[in-house]
Amino acid sequence: MTFNDLGLRSQVVKAVTDMGFEQPTPIQLEAIPHLLKSKSDFVGLAQTGTGKTAAFGLPLVNRITESQRYPKGLIICPTRELCLQIAKDIENYSKYERNATVEAVYGGSDIQRQIKNIRNGVAIIVATPGRLVDLIKRKAIQLNEVEVVVLDEADEMLNMGFKEDLDYILSATPNEKSTWLFSATMPAEVARIGKTYMTDPLEVSIGNKNEGNANIDHIYFSVKERDRYAALKRLIDFNPKIFGLVFCRTRRETQQVAEKLAKEGYSAEAIHGDLSQAQRDRVMNLFRSRSIQLLVATDVAARGIDVNDITHVINYNLPDEVENYTHRSGRTARAGNTGESLVLINTREKYKINQIEKIINQKFAYAEIPGPEAICAIQLESMINKVKATKVNEEEIAPFIPHILADLEDLSKEEVIKKFVSAEFNRFLDYYKKAGDLNAKASDRGGDDRDSGRGRDRDDRGSSRGRRSETDENKQRFFVSLGDKDGLNPGGLLRIICDATGLKSDTIGRIDIMPAFSFFDADKSDADKILAQVQGADFEGKSMNIEKTQEKSSGGGGRSRGGGSRGGSRSGGDRRSGGRSGGGSRSGGSSSSSRSGGGSSSRRR
Repeated sequence: MTFNDLGLRSQVVKAVTDMGFEQPTPIQLEAIPHLLKSKSDFVGLAQTGTGKTAAFGLPLVNRITESQRYPKGLIICPTRELCLQIAKDIENYSKYERNATVEAVYGGSDIQRQIKNIRNGVAIIVATPGRLVDLIKRKAIQLNEVEVVVLDEADEMLNMGFKEDLDYILSATPNEKSTWLFSATMPAEVARIGKTYMTDPLEVSIGNKNEGNANIDHIYFSVKERDRYAALKRLIDFNPKIFGLVFCRTRRETQQVAEKLAKEGYSAEAIHGDLSQAQRDRVMNLFRSRSIQLLVATDVAARGIDVNDITHVINYNLPDEVENYTHRSGRTARAGNTGESLVLINTREKYKINQIEKIINQKFAYAEIPGPEAICAIQLESMINKVKATKVNEEEIAPFIPHILADLEDLSKEEVIKKFVSAEFNRFLDYYKKAGDLNAKASDRGGDDRDSGRGRDRDDRGSSRGRRSETDENKQRFFVSLGDKDGLNPGGLLRIICDATGLKSDTIGRIDIMPAFSFFDADKSDADKILAQVQGADFEGKSMNIEKTQEKSSGGGGRSRGGGSRGGSRSGGDRRSGGRSGGGSRSGGSSSSSRSGGGSSSRRR
């Protein structure tokens, strides 16, 4: 079946054909004929990259046949990037229907310009919730004639805290409108919107609800926390042609990882909420043009990134809400392509893999991080293939050939090859010659690779971090104002301390994460530096306050505040931290791409 068979007007079909689309995707086949013929409400569930924008955009453009003073269609989406992408697609769909004018409305840009364009008359508004609420309150936009409201990526809008904004917007639109809801997942809050604002909607689900894209290979790797970044570099080195996204949990970590990669010669840039629109546009233009290989992003910033041929999605950290993994992995394997979603976990996060498997209805494969030999073999092969594929400009190089041959006449063919290869390849050999195995041992993982991952972590010397610090007179105990309810875990606390102070991870001792606060041990000689540089550190938008405790490191965890002290029973020490702190292990996650494992130089092609 073609787009011409779906009932679209010839102008719309011609625009789609110009874009190079020939056959509708499954969600388009199900949605478009219904939305053309019926004014009923609609719920479409399909993975990212399956053509949802055309599924609602083409029927919406097909409705617009006359010039409009006030908008007939309203599309609401979570981020600026997605807003701009949808508006661009709508413009392409309406190439031969000039009455289907569109305006993108989002924060971070000139609101007066947006107001002017809206007042000049526009048929379709594409908006982010916050800016649209602002325009409604300013009485700068008239929604009384809206016939269709589209909620795109509804699950993500709710995850981002837009519930009240959506309620406000929908209450400002006519009761008799059609509401089309499109989402990758169907959590309870999305279902609530359907029940509140929709009447007997037709629900179409491509695959099972929340199910992942079958064209994506899901692979996880387990390493210690201190090896997370080193393992990320191995992942990149093992995939010379990688073009992908690296997801971090926070803005700060996103920037830090991108800066580290760039300083070490990797082609990477960061994108997160602290960037201005101009900075964001610059980074996205670089990525779309493949001027950079890696985009390091937060979940929110990556929403709406619609770039084809992304080969890998790398989860440097798993998202706080495991449901968001579906959105992350959906950035690859778009338009029928295949891709890999790689997950770096620490030794106590295996249970999250099990949770995600249930959500996406797919199994993860466990793989080991490739060793130095395998990485060097892949890099050498890539370099040789690049040399073989290089086109020689005979005319331009001809004047230099006699001199080059004269300079090299004392060398044999084999010697010339070795020297040219070494000139390019020695940096890899030097970097990896002393590199070790980054894979967490079976004992660190707390059982086989398919267990819950909650076993007690131990450091490389096999001793519990908690027991060691209890008898160490040289350790200072610190109180931290954030805890488990804030999303803090041992690995995250360790990263903050080490990033802020430059200290090595092995100088940090026991870590206890409690519900509302935490404790950690460090060398007394580093106490002043830690107080000065970690105090006020940002963790996911919250300021971290730390204090020295009064007592020595004995598991009591008391701290000084004014004339009093909060002691042992409050901190819980060994007894109450239990499996959560695992004796303060700092193990963490890391990754690699191929299933070939460490020592082998073979890989799946």
